Amino acid sequence: MSDLKTSFAGLELKNPVIVSSCGRTSIPANNKKLEEAGAGAIVLKSLFEENIVSQAAQINQGGVHTEELDYMQGYMRSAMLQEYVNLIKESKSLCSIPIIASINCFSNGEWKDFAKVIEEAGADALELNVMGIRTAVDYKDGEFEEKHVEILKAIKACVKIPVIMKLGSNVTNPASLVSKLKIAGADAVVLFNRFYQTNIDIEKMQYTTANVFTTPADLAIPLRWTGIISAAVKNVDIAVSGGVHSGEDVVKAILAGASAVEVCSAIYSNGNEWIGKAKETVADWQSRHGYASVKEYCGKMNAADSKNEEKLERTQFLKYFEQYM
Repeated sequence: MSDLKTSFAGLELKNPVIVSSCGRTSIPANNKKLEEAGAGAIVLKSLFEENIVSQAAQINQGGVHTEELDYMQGYMRSAMLQEYVNLIKESKSLCSIPIIASINCFSNGEWKDFAKVIEEAGADALELNVMGIRTAVDYKDGEFEEKHVEILKAIKACVKIPVIMKLGSNVTNPASLVSKLKIAGADAVVLFNRFYQTNIDIEKMQYTTANVFTTPADLAIPLRWTGIISAAVKNVDIAVSGGVHSGEDVVKAILAGASAVEVCSAIYSNGNEWIGKAKETVADWQSRHGYASVKEYCGKMNAADSKNEEKLERTQFLKYFEQYM
């Protein structure tokens, strides 16, 4: 019988399917159902500092003094933090699988404060969601990447639970950044975050929201970088996020070097039962190919093999369009 157990960020998982941070993981009862459906771990809905500030600003639409706004922000901060603490505790009481908290901040001090509260609440690990688009023309090269390292070092200095860095695909050199994060103490990385997608309504001449969910085509970028990074940076756990829509996609991620995948869109589109079906597909593939465990083929197709390296680092199509000419 195929063994689907895997290790990610020092956590022992029954299988490599992690439910990523989303609205569905913001309710403890939902998390219990996700575990019952077969999830290996769950990342709770992110705690966003931006939400705290925006909600306080909405209350202040009538216009109040700065002192009153500061008070409201402090009140909202305490209330939302307590709500998140309750989410962690209730999810932990209902679930036996790892519960991973997630935070997104823009103030340097809040990262550490939130992390301490989350650890005390009993989260098994913490995912740091550091994302943003740098548009300033006077931007200093490497500044955003260095911010990742600084935040990680600050968090690792104040908590003992595993810390996972979830990256955006817009960093200059993901392999270099992951190497620096590993040295700084990262227990794992997630490749990659998904940005808000924009579109344009040409009749109304307005910006609209494009696809909310990923598609299987989105897997190509994290798959490439997982194959490169798992070969270049030793002993770092990687989870592929974005574009995982089938059990076959889970196998692809593991072959490239990931020890787990984070899934959201496929579950929203197909229901919780998608998890069980994906697990069955992975187990069947393992059996047919003679592998007894995930570990046996993790990274088997990464860039450590020169034949794979050529494919992973290729940027030009060259002859591939000749058949259409």
